[in-house]
Amino acid sequence: MTIENENENENEPSKNIESLVEVIAARIEQKNAAREKALTESRQVIRLAANSIRATHRREFEMAQTLLEQGRTRLVTLKEDLKIYPDIYWAGYVQDAQKEYTEARLTYGLIRAEPLPSPESLAVEDAPYLNGLGEAASELRRYILDLIRHGAAEMVRCEELLGKMEEVYSQLITIDYPDALTGGLRRTTDLVRGVLERTRGDLTVTIRQYELEVALKRTTT
Repeated sequence: MTIENENENENEPSKNIESLVEVIAARIEQKNAAREKALTESRQVIRLAANSIRATHRREFEMAQTLLEQGRTRLVTLKEDLKIYPDIYWAGYVQDAQKEYTEARLTYGLIRAEPLPSPESLAVEDAPYLNGLGEAASELRRYILDLIRHGAAEMVRCEELLGKMEEVYSQLITIDYPDALTGGLRRTTDLVRGVLERTRGDLTVTIRQYELEVALKRTTT
């Protein structure tokens, strides 16, 4: 073997290591790019969800629906992009975005008295869906309090929405599984119970006040 051949053989291991590391680095770079995109898209979905809830409370329903459609499109794309990176998909921030989007979509559906969509149709997982459902029920308190300010004519509608809150709570308490599977649903359910009790108390007091006012008017006429 010549000296030249010996030098070539000595360089082969280093070239092999270099090529291996380059391939691995390229894969990590692609994964990091997917992670950064997922973080950005998740934040965008959360922002769209918050704006949609705000529009719903303002009764700007067309705007709310437009924002919801934008959010769903981003979630579907995100889910497709992360198929090859399940560890990124399940890292938590994608599920947070799914939960916030579900809250916005179900708040809209509850207030509009529409049939609620399934997790599959929203492109979200089960645990984020259930937590979003609980938060949507809590969001109804804000809408009910706003209706109360409009006077006695809205009391029937208030009672209907309170009934929806009670229905959601009665269903969520039947989900009794470890938090690792439900995304901390037990805490969300406890929060719903507290909001429900306060809302029921506020509505009851308001209705009694209206009834008293009606009774007083009758006695003075």
